[in-house]
Amino acid sequence: MPIDASQPRSARALLGERDYLFFWASRWTGSLGSQVQSVTMGWQVYSLSRRTLDVGHSAFNVSLIGLITFVPLFLLALPAGETADRHDRRKVLQFCYAGEIAAVAILVAASLVGRASVPLLLGVAVLFGAARAYFSPAITALGPMLVPRELLPRAIAWNSLAWQTASIGGPALGGLLIAFSPGLAYGMTLGLYLVAAACLAMIRGRTRPVAQPGSRLELVKEGLAYVWANKVVFGAISLDLAAVILGGATALLPAFARDVLHVGPQGFGLLRGAGAMGATCVGVVLATRPIRRSAGLIMFCGVAVFGAATVVFGLSTLLWPSVLALAVLGGADMLSVFVRQTLIQLMTPDAMRGRVAAVSGLFIGASNELGEFESGVAARFLGVVGAAVFGGVGALAVTGLWAWLFPALRKADRLE
Repeated sequence: MPIDASQPRSARALLGERDYLFFWASRWTGSLGSQVQSVTMGWQVYSLSRRTLDVGHSAFNVSLIGLITFVPLFLLALPAGETADRHDRRKVLQFCYAGEIAAVAILVAASLVGRASVPLLLGVAVLFGAARAYFSPAITALGPMLVPRELLPRAIAWNSLAWQTASIGGPALGGLLIAFSPGLAYGMTLGLYLVAAACLAMIRGRTRPVAQPGSRLELVKEGLAYVWANKVVFGAISLDLAAVILGGATALLPAFARDVLHVGPQGFGLLRGAGAMGATCVGVVLATRPIRRSAGLIMFCGVAVFGAATVVFGLSTLLWPSVLALAVLGGADMLSVFVRQTLIQLMTPDAMRGRVAAVSGLFIGASNELGEFESGVAARFLGVVGAAVFGGVGALAVTGLWAWLFPALRKADRLE
């Protein structure tokens, strides 16, 4: 991947975009808070369940967090995309942060008075999912408004880097705080959400899209029609759905940490952060050495490596080989996600970015949340090791099938 002479200038130009820097800081702190909250909720649900249930049933309960979070996303994603294309995207995000702050405040209060329970945690997941349904299309559509078009691929790489570095620090920080008190971890999450909201408030540029004519239903239909007609966009979005539903093993990490690898909450945090560590390394490379050619082929290779690494992780019985497999898995996922997101953003006009992002978010949410649920169901019948191996093999099969079904996506060349 050769570097052209404009790259250093482009990097400096991105750092000179004031509003983008506040946007990036908001995205990073919000993502860090989300990761701390997620790891804490997963560990707490599993620990509470293990008081009365076996490993399989407890892992299934953890997977319910993902399913319940996905339900409001499924119901609200398309209206949320229309909202992001019609209203001020910064204000939409502020309302989302308000919902997340309210959700985590409930967890803080419950932990302080000793009233945390599995039903309460699952109920909070519904509120969090509703906020996230509007958050995803708004933040995806807002970012490109804050940078010149020629800086967009680089900004997308840095956006992914914000998520991945937060995904490293969040689980590790969460695992450390859980060892003292889940309430302390939730308190940290609350503080991070407040900082994220404050950074968002510092953005001063234009954040309201050009008003779109037509009813809400007409705008939703227009967005769906665009995604369906553009086979590169549709193929990229659906590939993530199919591969991660089968290959996602995140919901199984509490069970692997406690009952397969026997490493406790600190080891659990290390496992949760390993994938993000690999993704961050790849993200740094992409931010400084962007992909120039053969983007589609590189994306499919990334998905294939993701599936193979999932199989290796499932078969490992030692901590450090498991951490390494997860790091490779995360790096491969970062590579494929970067290509998909860049293709989608570059091929979508600003007036439709919220609706396309909503469809993409719906598919990504389905892949992540339903993938966790699928892993929990598979663990119930195959055991946690069998579920991980089954998912990795399925992801490899999906890679070959999608490469055949979407030749235009496979042949996509330049990210320009």
